Amino acid sequence: MVQSCVQCHKIYLKWPQCCQRISCQKEQLSGVQQITILVFTFLFLAIVAIIFIEIQYAGQEDSRYQLSSLQSIGNAHISSHGPDVHYGIVIDCGSSGSRVYVYFWPPHSGNPQDLLNIQQLKDTDGNPVVKKISPGLDTFGTNPGAASDYIRPLLEFAKSCIPQLHQKETLLYILATAGMRMLDEMVQKAILDDLQTDIPKEFDFVISENNFEVISGKQEGIYAWIAVNYILQKFGHGEEDHPLVAVEIPGEDSKKSPHIRRRTVGIIDMGGGSMQIAYEITSQIQVDDIPKPLLAEFNLGCHNSDIEHLYRVYITSFLEFGANRARDRYEEQLVKSTSLLKQSLLTSQNATKEPSETEIPDACLPVNLVLESKDKTGIVNTFRGSGDYLQCQNMLIPLLNLTVPCHREPCSLNGVHQPYINFHNSEFYGFSEFWYTMEDVFRIGGLYEYETFNAQAKEYCVNKWSKIQEWYDKKLYPKANENRMRMQCFKSAWMTTVLHKGLKFPEDYKNFHSVQYIANKDVQWTLGAIIHRTRYLPLRDLEKMGSSHIKPSWWRGSRLIYNEYLIVVCIFIVVMAIFLYMKRLKLCPKRPTETLSRVPSMSYFRTESDQIEQGIKFKTSLYP
Repeated sequence: MVQSCVQCHKIYLKWPQCCQRISCQKEQLSGVQQITILVFTFLFLAIVAIIFIEIQYAGQEDSRYQLSSLQSIGNAHISSHGPDVHYGIVIDCGSSGSRVYVYFWPPHSGNPQDLLNIQQLKDTDGNPVVKKISPGLDTFGTNPGAASDYIRPLLEFAKSCIPQLHQKETLLYILATAGMRMLDEMVQKAILDDLQTDIPKEFDFVISENNFEVISGKQEGIYAWIAVNYILQKFGHGEEDHPLVAVEIPGEDSKKSPHIRRRTVGIIDMGGGSMQIAYEITSQIQVDDIPKPLLAEFNLGCHNSDIEHLYRVYITSFLEFGANRARDRYEEQLVKSTSLLKQSLLTSQNATKEPSETEIPDACLPVNLVLESKDKTGIVNTFRGSGDYLQCQNMLIPLLNLTVPCHREPCSLNGVHQPYINFHNSEFYGFSEFWYTMEDVFRIGGLYEYETFNAQAKEYCVNKWSKIQEWYDKKLYPKANENRMRMQCFKSAWMTTVLHKGLKFPEDYKNFHSVQYIANKDVQWTLGAIIHRTRYLPLRDLEKMGSSHIKPSWWRGSRLIYNEYLIVVCIFIVVMAIFLYMKRLKLCPKRPTETLSRVPSMSYFRTESDQIEQGIKFKTSLYP
C-alpha cells in the first residue's frame, strides 16, 4: 500500500489527493468500521449468551419445581432403597386390633409450595406393607406394662421392611383411636408411658414427645380428609386439569384479590357405629358462623405463613349413626311401636301359641326372612321381612332426629349445624358402608345415581329370602357374606335416607362417589396423619439447598417480561451502533468531484512499464 502511494505521488502529479483519500479510507475502515463492528458483535454475543443462560437456568429451575409432580403418586413400590429416601411408620391402634403401615418419600423438590411426596411402601408383589394383630390396645387397660410386648411384633415387621441404614432416621408414630378413647385418662397415660419407655430400648426409630398419643375423632376425620385429597393431588399447584375454587384467606381482602387454588373434595365415612362428614369451607362468613368444635384450621405447608396450604375444614361425627347401630335403634323402634299389640296377644286366649305368631313385620328385610335379635335387656325379638323398600325408607326418617331444635341454621342430623354446600361446584367421596352397600351386591360402586340405586334396591328387597339364599349358595355374589345379603335392603334404605333426608344432598346430585380405593390405593387416615405431622421436614432440605437456589414466587412469572426488556435493549444498541458509525464517517469528508478538464487521460493510469512498452517513454540505463 505504501508502494502504491509512492507511485501515485511520483506519476500522478495532477491528482495529489489520491494518497489522502486512500489513507482516509484506510483510516475509516481500520478505525471506525472495525471498532464499531467489534463492539456491536461483542454486545450482540453477550446479550445472546445472557438470554441463553437465563433460559437454561429457568428450565433447570422449572424441572426442579416440577419434580414432585413428575414423581408419580401411583404404585409406590421401590425395588432398591436409595440413600436419600426417608421412611415413616404409623401404627393405628383401633378397637378391634392394631395395624402397622410403612411409608417412604424421596427428598423434597425444593419448591416451598410442594408437599413431601409420601407413598405407602409395597412389597415385591406390589402389595401394601401392612400387618394386623388382635385384640385392640385398649384391652391392656388392666395390664399397661404388657403394652410394649403386645406392639413388638408390629415393630419387628416394620423394621424388616426398612434398610438398616435408614432405621435411625425413621419416624415412628403410634396413634390410638376409638377403643383407647373409652379408657380413663390415667389408664391411657399408663399404656402410652410403657410404650414410650420400652420401645426406644429395642428400636432405633425416631420417637418424639407427641409421637405416641390417643387422637380424637375430629383428628381422625381430618387425617382421612387430608389422605383423600392428597391422593387426588388436590394440594398440588401444577398445570393438571383440576376444578378451581376461590378461597377467602383471613387477613386479606379476598374480594379484591381472590386466592385461587384447586378445589378439594368432601368425604363421608359411614362405619358400623358412627358416621363422619368433612369438607372445606372457603367463605370467611361461613367460617365465622361455624361453632369452633365443628371447625378445624390447619396448615400443611412447611411455613405457618403459607397461605397456599391453609385449610379450614368443617368436620363432625355422628355417634349411633353407623349402619349397625342404626339397625339396633331401628329394631328398638319396631319393638316399641308393636309393644301394645304384643301385650294384647300375650294376655289373650292365644297366649300359648308359638312365638312365631308374635313376629314383628319388618319392611327392611327381604320377603319371609325371619330374623331373631336380642335387645339390651336380653329379650329375643323375632322379625319377619316384608320387603317394602319405600316403606322402609319412611320408617327410618325418625331415626335421623330431624325434630331436634336447630340453634344455628342450617342443620342436618341431630340438630347439628351444617354449613351451606355448593352442590353445583363440589364433589364428595363416600367410604366404608357407602362402598359396600353399592358394590358387594348391586355391583354399582363408584359414581352414585339416585334413580339407578333406588331401582336396584327395590328389585332386591321384593325377592323372597329363599330365592336370595339360592343365589348366595351359587356364589353369585362373591364379595358378600350371608349377613350382607340379609341386611342389604336395610342398609340401602339407611344410606339413601341419611344422604338425602339427613345431610340434605339433592337426589339429582351428580358428584358423589362411593370408593374403597383411589388410584389403586387403600385410603387410610394414617397417610393423612404422617403428611400433617411431617410438614416441617422440608425446611431441612430447603436450608441445604441454600437461599441462592430458591427464587421468589414472582421469579417464573417475571421471566417473560425480563426477556422482552433484553430484546428492547438489543434493538437500542444496534440503532446506536449504526448512528455512531454514520457520525464517524462525517469526520473524514469526501472532496467534491473535479471538472472533466482535469480528468487524466488513459496514460495517466498506465504504469511506467506500460508506457515504455507503448513507446511513450524511453528507458534510460546507467550502462552503455
